Amino acid sequence: MPLNRRKFLKKSAVTGAGVAIAGAAAAPARAAEAKKPGKPVKQPKRYALTVLGTTDLHGHVFNWDYFKDAEYKDAAGNAQGLARISTLVNQIRKEKGRENTLLLDAGDTIQGTPLTYYYAKVDPITAKGGPVHPMAQAMNAIGYDAAALGNHEFNYGIETLRKFESQLRFPLLGANAVDAKTLKPAFQPYVIKTFCVKGAPPVKVAVLGLTNPGIAIWDKAYVQGKLAFPGLEEQAAKWVPKLKSLGADVVIVSAHSGSSGTSSYGDQLPYVENSAALVAQQVPDIDAVLVGHAHVEIPELKVVNAKTGKTVVLSEPLAYAERLSVFDVELVFEKGRWTVESVASKVLNSNTVADDPKITKLLGDEHAKVVAYVNQVVGSATETLTTVEARYKDAPIIDLITKVQEDVVKAALAGTSYASLPVIAQASPFSRTSEIPAGEVTIRDLSSLYVYDNTLVAKLMTGAQVRAYLEYSAQYFVQTAAGAVVDTEKLTNAAGRPDYNYDYVSGLVYEIDIAQAAGSRIRNLTYNGAALDDAQQFVLAVNNYRANGGGAFPHVASAQELWSESTEIRTRISEWVTAKGVLDPKDFASVDWKLTRDGTPVF
Repeated sequence: MPLNRRKFLKKSAVTGAGVAIAGAAAAPARAAEAKKPGKPVKQPKRYALTVLGTTDLHGHVFNWDYFKDAEYKDAAGNAQGLARISTLVNQIRKEKGRENTLLLDAGDTIQGTPLTYYYAKVDPITAKGGPVHPMAQAMNAIGYDAAALGNHEFNYGIETLRKFESQLRFPLLGANAVDAKTLKPAFQPYVIKTFCVKGAPPVKVAVLGLTNPGIAIWDKAYVQGKLAFPGLEEQAAKWVPKLKSLGADVVIVSAHSGSSGTSSYGDQLPYVENSAALVAQQVPDIDAVLVGHAHVEIPELKVVNAKTGKTVVLSEPLAYAERLSVFDVELVFEKGRWTVESVASKVLNSNTVADDPKITKLLGDEHAKVVAYVNQVVGSATETLTTVEARYKDAPIIDLITKVQEDVVKAALAGTSYASLPVIAQASPFSRTSEIPAGEVTIRDLSSLYVYDNTLVAKLMTGAQVRAYLEYSAQYFVQTAAGAVVDTEKLTNAAGRPDYNYDYVSGLVYEIDIAQAAGSRIRNLTYNGAALDDAQQFVLAVNNYRANGGGAFPHVASAQELWSESTEIRTRISEWVTAKGVLDPKDFASVDWKLTRDGTPVF
């Protein structure tokens, strides 16, 4: 009977710790043995390798919040940016010796900030004689040895990704990113690095890069028919034996895949989204895994390989260059070969150091261009709009997104056979701190509202499907009995669901009764003042992440697509505000939904 993934992770962590303790206990015994009188025991050669890792950099070069036009700050005191990571890397290389260190990344590099948007769309790296991507410049200057492909690498299309790849002075790895027709690797699968050891044969270190199967869903428009993304476990099982046959003494996996064993896309793909721990458990001969994608901090996770009983060490540094993972790999040369004796990992906090002036000087001009771009004024607002309460109250600032999406889709479908159908729209409260101030409105104000580079899709849905969609979305709220005290900090994110997987839907009026069990919360659902007709057809204006199955919302991924475009929703919002000149809630705000308990409003 297969081991439940959650139980497996728990068991593996416990067992792994046990292995480490047992190994430590055995050390004094070996030392005592070595001290016995008689012929001196020749000590074997040893070698210490330090592997450094980042992941989910998402375009963060400096500790700067482009949306707030200020230094980045959070309640935990974190700092961001590759400039800080560069300082940490320099310190460790000085301590360990540059020749004894390896620097890796686990993907999601060229999307995530106005800096990356600017060099993909405004001053694109793909233009003839175009610039070198700031992330390529920074990573080249720091001296990365390899990076895995992330899913967000595909957000701007394959041409942009290939151009970025060509600008790197290190390989971009993706063993499970294959040509859709030949199933042969479309990117370099691995790299082998050789480390010299005085008086002993060199140590060969193989790095295998694995990316996320979800790319097939999330960036379907770019990759369908061109690339395929089989599962990480099956591809690691194929490549690791090859790496060993090539003489690899150490095998490191850089995986753009979390460690939880779960998937956000339900059963749409036969592959696990967050399978890094499963790879370690199922595939022999892996020594360490640099984990990415999940945006969680894992200093050290020990997983026991089911076939060999060997402990594999995993580490995931926090995203946005807030942390640096450090793996200490100890090897011993015995019986004519190098063997990994131990692996330990930890994370370092980038808030403990200052920016590397080399990176500041290198990318100061690019940073200044983007700051000027996002501070362009595109209109004015009659009042301040904020997302502070948008998770649990219908907020006008989210209605702005749905209104823009409705207008764009209506214009796109004008003159088609679908023009007479009602257009409704979804939007999520992505940020809890976004604010459009009264007075001048800039690109950065609007960008802070829509932080992702999503594009717009029109899908054909029935009333019954929309109802199911809303019920699924309402699972976001924690069940709260009538009369119980309501703590807004504990009201949302039930079962760990992130804010971006909760949707408003405009054009309908409904209540979400949070006293009820999930699945039966949508009450008094109406369209045009009448109870919703399950057979009524609607056009749903939806972002491409959701349209392609992100969040596993029901019906939407399989629904007929009527129209789509490649212009970002964020850009559409800026165009809409620019055209209006004045941002006035009377032009877009409406109260479509509210939280209730047994019919009584919560707020």
